[in-house]
Amino acid sequence: MDIASETNAAIESPPVEKVNRRSGGRANRVLVRTSPLADNLRPIRAGMSGGQYSPLTDANVLRIHQAALDALETIGLSQAPPSGVEILTGAGAILGDDGRIRFPRALVEDMLALACKDVVLFGRDPKHDLDLSGTRVHYGTAGAAVHVVDVENRTYRESTAQDLYDAARITHALDNVHFFQRAMVCRDVVDNFEMDINTIYACCAGTTKHVGTSFSDPSHFEGCLELLHLIAGGEANWRARPFVSNSNCFVVPPMKFAEESCITMEKCVRAGMPVLLLSAGQAGATAPAPLATAIVQAVAECLAGVVYVNAMAPGHPAVFGTWPFVSDLRTGAMSGGSGEQALLSAGCAQMHRFYGLPGGAAAGIADAKLPDMQAGWEQAISNTMAGLSGLNMVYEAVGMHASLLGFCMESLVLGDDLLGQVLRCVRGIDVTEDSVSIEAMREVCLEGPGHYLGHPQTLGVMQTEYVYPAVADRTSPKEWAEIGKPDLVQKAIARKNRILAESTAPQLDPAVDAAIRAAFNIHV
Repeated sequence: MDIASETNAAIESPPVEKVNRRSGGRANRVLVRTSPLADNLRPIRAGMSGGQYSPLTDANVLRIHQAALDALETIGLSQAPPSGVEILTGAGAILGDDGRIRFPRALVEDMLALACKDVVLFGRDPKHDLDLSGTRVHYGTAGAAVHVVDVENRTYRESTAQDLYDAARITHALDNVHFFQRAMVCRDVVDNFEMDINTIYACCAGTTKHVGTSFSDPSHFEGCLELLHLIAGGEANWRARPFVSNSNCFVVPPMKFAEESCITMEKCVRAGMPVLLLSAGQAGATAPAPLATAIVQAVAECLAGVVYVNAMAPGHPAVFGTWPFVSDLRTGAMSGGSGEQALLSAGCAQMHRFYGLPGGAAAGIADAKLPDMQAGWEQAISNTMAGLSGLNMVYEAVGMHASLLGFCMESLVLGDDLLGQVLRCVRGIDVTEDSVSIEAMREVCLEGPGHYLGHPQTLGVMQTEYVYPAVADRTSPKEWAEIGKPDLVQKAIARKNRILAESTAPQLDPAVDAAIRAAFNIHV
């Protein structure tokens, strides 16, 4: 059932009565707008269906698909670990004298048939579960920023475990940020194993939404899995609802396996952890400069990942993570906020739809260093195109600045407003028998005051069809002056501080938290 039908079934439009004067007025409209609304009646929510936008024609999708199969069959991938060679050749891949593994078309097609099409990424709280079927869209964080943006001093500083925990707590309070993948590196934790442990702890202590993370070394996985079992209440509970996925850069573009990451991926699959199969070439550097060929390479590399995972465990939950990035060809620097980046991610989403696989890509990255107008257009364009193209998992959608080098807490807060408007675009215009009825028009024009302000129909859709920002300013210039000319970033700082002040305890049972701290060196 679509949102319009669901809403109309749950809320009948108020009966039309003769209106001779404006009823209600501004105070009444504000009261209606700010009253709580049941989750199933909200105008936007996680998992709304996109797919209205297709940057590629059907013929071009097939051309990209065939080119990717050609690349796998004739070029193949090099540098698989010995265990990967055994898994892949055992499934039917061919190891050449040059050390490259090539993938016959029939093998790829067989593994696509085995791949899980309806992945659910679980939250620790079931209300945060993410259904990745079809073109359902979800927005969240991601990245490995090494700096935090200090907007008040207009500087960058190194990110810490506390910063990661704070970002998770803020995300937990934001309705339009649906998952929390590790967005920053805990630079204050020197030991790499402790860094991986504290990354998981900071994320899971901050939110019960689905969490994504990576592991800096395969040898760290077992200790991290022990931590996850503690949080879950045992291995059986973990395997029933794995609430953390592994963001795994299993390839080093162009067309090479990343040996250590592949070993980690194998461990994740055996432990029941969902995997994001991530190919992150940079067009013009580690991927071809033409946008179409950059997509070809990303698709080919991720198809190799599909074969790898399903040869180990048919139907294991995996996200088809085509993440081609863009270079500014004048300098070679990354340009995550470009129109080309928006097109790449939308084109990748269309390929995910073609395969019927749950997919993820990057959008919302700002090259801007601060949450300014440049950041606004960069984040809005790519997030909107990603949502309209039906991208299941939109990673790095909020908070990322300086082409992924910096994470900004205030931008995370502002991004919640931005994503609210983006999701409203994804929802589209509901055209139903009720929504195109002219009865209200007839009443207002022939019997009423000549306007729709305060009309029962208007009040009836104020919350179910319209989205209102929490921080953005919509006052008139006169009102804006009367309330002290508030600055957008200052309002974001205030909301950030309120969220952190109200979120004082970890999202963990105290006994579990104590057991974790007894077993591991927690820096938060």
